[in-house]
Amino acid sequence: MRADRLLSLLMLLQTRGRMTAQRLARELEVSVRTIYRDVDALSAAGVPVYAERGPGGGCALIDSYRTNLTGLTQDEARALFMLSIPAALDELGMSRELKAARLKLAAALPPATRRDEAWARQRVYLDWTGWSQPEEPAPHLQTMQQAIWEDRKLHLKYRLEVGIYTKLAERLVAPYGLVAKAGTWYLVCADDNRMRVHRASRVLDARIADEHFARPADFDLASFWQAWCARQEEASHPYYPVTVRVAPDLIPWLPLYFGDRIRDEIAQARPPDAEGWITLTLRFERLEDARERILGFGRAIEVLEPEPLRESIVDFASQIMAFYAR
Repeated sequence: MRADRLLSLLMLLQTRGRMTAQRLARELEVSVRTIYRDVDALSAAGVPVYAERGPGGGCALIDSYRTNLTGLTQDEARALFMLSIPAALDELGMSRELKAARLKLAAALPPATRRDEAWARQRVYLDWTGWSQPEEPAPHLQTMQQAIWEDRKLHLKYRLEVGIYTKLAERLVAPYGLVAKAGTWYLVCADDNRMRVHRASRVLDARIADEHFARPADFDLASFWQAWCARQEEASHPYYPVTVRVAPDLIPWLPLYFGDRIRDEIAQARPPDAEGWITLTLRFERLEDARERILGFGRAIEVLEPEPLRESIVDFASQIMAFYAR
């Protein structure tokens, strides 16, 4: 609805300041022309909003203008009321501020909507901790947070675990952000132009340096963290690729045995050979896992490489044949 979009536009300008029409259009999923029409509509309604075209321009509110309208629908208010305060924020010392902000928000809502708070809390509870997860105290967490707020470097002394060995390390880092994953805090920082991630519980000492640092304008904490987690997940699983030929009768059943991700492999495979077989790369954790799975398909899958796996399959098949031949 246009009324909802106008309110969203007003809230964006109030919370973020000047924004280009292109960025507003992306946020609200409309055209740039629609944004300019909405700005004219708000201005006609008495809202002191203006738009400047050209380089350095954008849409903005007059600095002194603030609205106390929350603009929350009933469902949006209920969604906010469902949020419980995770222990991670309590460790940062932010639980009191969050409670106060939530109280102010509730006070700004109409009485009918305010009553939804108790209703929502009795129906949805969010538990942010993992099962049987041991506590990991991070005594220097608030020091790290302060350095991040002030864009100041940190002198870190931390415990570095390399395999079964543990050693102490000291570094001067530029702290970019803190991430809480399943109740465990991680410090994302830069050290000699290299990005690093330190488990906060392993930091033995943290002191804020006088030196400031410039945070890269294109750095996005959430994007970095997702990419880092993907790399960690990939590195934690052994990777054993196997090139195979698959019989035509088995091809439609491959997603059932290897998951939907195999569909991409099938789509990118070379055209079938003269007998209708296709060549794919299957991924396993170890040679033993590959041998166990592939033997179960009999003659429907032929291993092309690696050669050690071919030889192992031939050996096992020969043993089975000899055993039953007796």
